[in-house]
Amino acid sequence: MSDSPVSPLPGGGSRLDALTSWHADWKGLRVGVLGLGVTGFSVADTLCELGADVLVVAPGGDSDAARLLPVIGARLVVQPDLDTPPDELVAFDADVVVVSPGFAPHHPLVVWATGSRAAVWGDVELAWRVRDKTAKVAEWVLVTGTNGKTTTTQLTAAMFAADERTVAACGNIGLPVLDAVREPGGFDVLAVELSSHQLHYLPIEGPGALHPAASVCLNVEDDHLEWHGGHDAYRAAKGRVYANTRIACVYNRADPTTMRLVQEADVEEGCRAVGFGVDAPPVSDFGVVEALLVDRAFLDDRQHRALELTTLETLTESGLDAPHLVADVLAAAALARSLDVPPDAIHLAVAAFRADHHRSEVVATSGGITWIDDSKATNPHAARASLVAAGSVVWIVGGLFKGVDVAPLVRDDTSGLKAAVLIGRDREMLRDAFRRHAPGIPVFEVDEPDTERVMTRAVGLAAGVAESGDTVLLAPAAASFDQFADYGARGDAFARAVHDHLGGDADGRHPIEPPATPGP
Repeated sequence: MSDSPVSPLPGGGSRLDALTSWHADWKGLRVGVLGLGVTGFSVADTLCELGADVLVVAPGGDSDAARLLPVIGARLVVQPDLDTPPDELVAFDADVVVVSPGFAPHHPLVVWATGSRAAVWGDVELAWRVRDKTAKVAEWVLVTGTNGKTTTTQLTAAMFAADERTVAACGNIGLPVLDAVREPGGFDVLAVELSSHQLHYLPIEGPGALHPAASVCLNVEDDHLEWHGGHDAYRAAKGRVYANTRIACVYNRADPTTMRLVQEADVEEGCRAVGFGVDAPPVSDFGVVEALLVDRAFLDDRQHRALELTTLETLTESGLDAPHLVADVLAAAALARSLDVPPDAIHLAVAAFRADHHRSEVVATSGGITWIDDSKATNPHAARASLVAAGSVVWIVGGLFKGVDVAPLVRDDTSGLKAAVLIGRDREMLRDAFRRHAPGIPVFEVDEPDTERVMTRAVGLAAGVAESGDTVLLAPAAASFDQFADYGARGDAFARAVHDHLGGDADGRHPIEPPATPGP
């Protein structure tokens, strides 16, 4: 019999079953790590600190992370073509393979790992298993959804911080969860943004399953279908956020799918379903009454009373008054209230908050025309929210649609549209959607091979149509990777083009650098 570290333990079970603490015996565990981005490096760094034997597989080795691997005690295998597992990885005979979220379940290395003897984990499962490194073990609140994840996660963290609790916004938001759990001082709360990719790799039972204090799925619309293999798999991944929740599963009253996901979830005894919406709330929900955001869930006399949290006027001053952003505030408030954050702290947090860069951000106003950067609207659902909020719109749209059908957006949500400017690789799909569903709307197309000039041309075309009272809206409804490094680079290019076009005529010009985001 092999003397593998995952051999059965006396009394039953395997070594992996016992690895549910930072203080467990991780020494000598053979772990393969797929990917060397921010997440992959955090995994390797954590496991080396725990004493595991770590082998990282990546398509390239020319990066700061790659140069640091031998320093932390990990080995690197570079294979540009990852269509087959490297011989070194096969010979390594890993006990665990930790998959970075960029690797789809149908990727050849993931398929190989799933068929091997190794357990397949994601970085979030590993973080949950070692969350007790410090004496202060944080509560976890989880945030997912097709849109609004980052804003809601930042708002949630700001609300806990306003209550003088130590908190980190982490996960898909940029700071790896493993870096947060290894912070020497520890935190009271982790506000964890989870993508559908991360959720796919989360177990819902067993020693690696999360048991969060509260969780929310903000909305579910088709996105990342190529990665997941279809709508059902994407929906199922989002639903995993609710598994084993202890206090509150928060759902969107305007999105029946989120309610069904709560109903289907296996939660802990006593966990409550709490809805949010921008209308008047029923008992046990959050909502809006006479320009007040209120809580009818976390108070004793919720049958007859509601707690005032903040006002729509305050949200307007913070740039959070668009309906989809009001919904994000309510979702964050429900998470915060589930762990007893008082209403005055929620009001303070909202009053001081500013939305993330490239999220419904006013770049400039000139001649009665407002120029808005919502480059973070990387799918039709997000773009729909911006279109509805903007009024009379000249819409800059396009990019990579990732297998998602944009036609319903053009068919159903362009009543306020004055004209459209098409950018990106998948323009033909957009062109066809406008031809079939909105033939009366003027459509202009940017066929520009020089990426540096794409936004200059798009802004020029939009300016030729827009008049006083209009909004020129960059809400691409698509990913950016066909022409830009990411949605941030796309938004920055738009902002530069707007400022160059307007010259000294812009009022309230915003810097292209991102503003400071609320910290823990």
